[in-house]
Amino acid sequence: MPQNLTDSFADYFDMVPATTESLKMAVYRLRYQVFCLETGFEDKDRFTGGLEMDEYDSRSEHYLIRHRRSGVYAATTRLILPDTKNPDAPFPIERHCALTRTHLLEQIPRERLGEISRFCVSGYFKRRAGEKGTIAGIGPQASQYYQSTEAERRCWPHITLALIACINRIYLGRDTTHLFALMEPSLIRLLNAMGISFLPIGPLTEYHGIRQPCIIKVPDYLQRVKEKNIHVWEMLTDRGRFWAGNRDVA
Repeated sequence: MPQNLTDSFADYFDMVPATTESLKMAVYRLRYQVFCLETGFEDKDRFTGGLEMDEYDSRSEHYLIRHRRSGVYAATTRLILPDTKNPDAPFPIERHCALTRTHLLEQIPRERLGEISRFCVSGYFKRRAGEKGTIAGIGPQASQYYQSTEAERRCWPHITLALIACINRIYLGRDTTHLFALMEPSLIRLLNAMGISFLPIGPLTEYHGIRQPCIIKVPDYLQRVKEKNIHVWEMLTDRGRFWAGNRDVA
């Protein structure tokens, strides 16, 4: 990864906390685009107004990745938090997966848990079938919509890393110590190569494709990332602004 990863990404994108109703509507519209129209993971007829929403949104914090020049939202994710009215309320991963490492999970207070969820990137900003091995990894329609430069396109694959940075910004101000995630094995391998090592807590599961239920302890993994790749650590923490030693950061 280039040494100016943080700056080069920030030249073209920014990370936007979805703290207003209009920004949350942008989250739900992007999720509808990705999960209902692009992938077919969700039945579009279940949702009205082009908004993909579920019962976990009310106990989640959301982020968007915005393409600066066009104003288009390129990606989104959320962190599902414990239900304050019902601490025993399950997380999605507990409903959809057989979690076998129960001895590990029983040691974690439920109020310290969160779940990374609805992690998605617009089809205009990610690799598509038949593009493996290309430099930019951008869909054929992207130039039509964004007229991007080659330098800008080189930054687009880093959106996945930026979504992890968004999650880091959410849990920093909370007492969260562990994050659940249900992810594609290929994504786990990519993150592991950067030092972001998720621990499997159950067998592979069929859920919109093969997924691995896993967990990660935070913010310990950031120290491992710092030791392995300082440039990735700088992007995840905004050069140290968002990490454990600075929990007073808004």
